[in-house]
Amino acid sequence: MTLEIESGKPGQTNDFWKAHDRDARSELWNFRVVWHEQAHDLLARDERGEIAGALRLRIAASLGHVDALYVVPARRRQGAGRLLLARAEDVSNYYNCHKMTAPVLHNGEAQKFFLACGYVIEAVIPQHTFKLDVALLRKFLL
Repeated sequence: MTLEIESGKPGQTNDFWKAHDRDARSELWNFRVVWHEQAHDLLARDERGEIAGALRLRIAASLGHVDALYVVPARRRQGAGRLLLARAEDVSNYYNCHKMTAPVLHNGEAQKFFLACGYVIEAVIPQHTFKLDVALLRKFLL
């Protein structure tokens, strides 16, 4: 049998992963995984209705994971980031998540922000993205 490797277009493998994701995760973790992953986008709007910041939350296997958090520079240090993170923690609690995680640049401004919000360093991965260390932060919710 000869196989050909090709680059897929965005979304081209969605059906494949939908059919095989649970089996792949079950083999990886050596037990039958019941994986109910969901994404939540949270927005912070200013008084004019413009988006001042947003947070993308992924929930899977009783964990909340901050995929992205961004507040536009003009709206920083006004509480939008903290409010978005607090709402993400509320959503995670609703879905019985026992902790939240977030990867950030080690010793960067985002790490300082998350530490001030009650997160702690779970691990530091050296030479990760762009040869910069990544801190994996966590906060237990329950």
